[in-house]
Amino acid sequence: MFLYTLLVVLTDLAAHFLGSTVFRQHFHLLLSAVLMFGPALSFWVSQHSIFAKRSHFLYRLFLHSGWGWTCIFVGSFVFLLSFSIRRSFSLSMRHLSRLGVTGALWLCFCKLLDLLENTTGSCFEPLLSGPEVVKDQPLLVLREGLSKSECIKAGMVWSGYEVSEDVFLLCLCCLLLAEETAVFGPYLSLGGDSDAPLRILFLFCVLLLFLWIFLLLCLLAYFPQFPTQLLGGALGCLSWRVLYQGWYRLGPSWFCPGRPGLGLLNIKSRSNETQNMKLGVDHIH
Repeated sequence: MFLYTLLVVLTDLAAHFLGSTVFRQHFHLLLSAVLMFGPALSFWVSQHSIFAKRSHFLYRLFLHSGWGWTCIFVGSFVFLLSFSIRRSFSLSMRHLSRLGVTGALWLCFCKLLDLLENTTGSCFEPLLSGPEVVKDQPLLVLREGLSKSECIKAGMVWSGYEVSEDVFLLCLCCLLLAEETAVFGPYLSLGGDSDAPLRILFLFCVLLLFLWIFLLLCLLAYFPQFPTQLLGGALGCLSWRVLYQGWYRLGPSWFCPGRPGLGLLNIKSRSNETQNMKLGVDHIH
């Protein structure tokens, strides 16, 4: 009983915070500030920290499969919330289709970014002339006729016009999580029923949001790459604005899944209308 009470308190606080107008209107500005000033943290962090190693388990377990983790938790939350309210499989699939659209857009951008790096890049072979080679500034010999994959397999260095796909994915996932979980606060305020599984899924989504923000700060602080990270973040914010602030606002149709919570956040109003109708009938009788 104590654990369930603690779960209710934590999820209520998080839901009202994520569903507040201030958070929804300014979260993308906060994320932009993190992208702009996050690399300045590299002057204060220690390069001997465990987070300064790309082999850290957080990077290996979450960063390279960030979209999968986001789909699992957000998809489960969206489906359970929508299906528990309306008991409509088609409505739940319509809300889940937003994840499919976002995933397709992410894959297309990743392909385009790989194509851009392959087109503008060249393969270089490190020239090891002795132990006196300056650190981080090795002499390189150009190797022509190799693709990026062939270059990397041969143990050489590929240099091209790069946009950080990791920062792009983290920013996109943060904004998606903020949009999809923001409906839980208004849902609770309207008197919606929420059992333990739904609250646990929501809490996992909130924890995942904080994890993505933490990993974003780690990348900016320990592995600063300006302007590639800034471009990746800008691309993630642009994708969010085109989808959630543009296309999804057109309303639900065969070509548009609609905004999060559309068709779900009218529980209390319907119950009040039903109660008023009953009172009117009783008054007539």
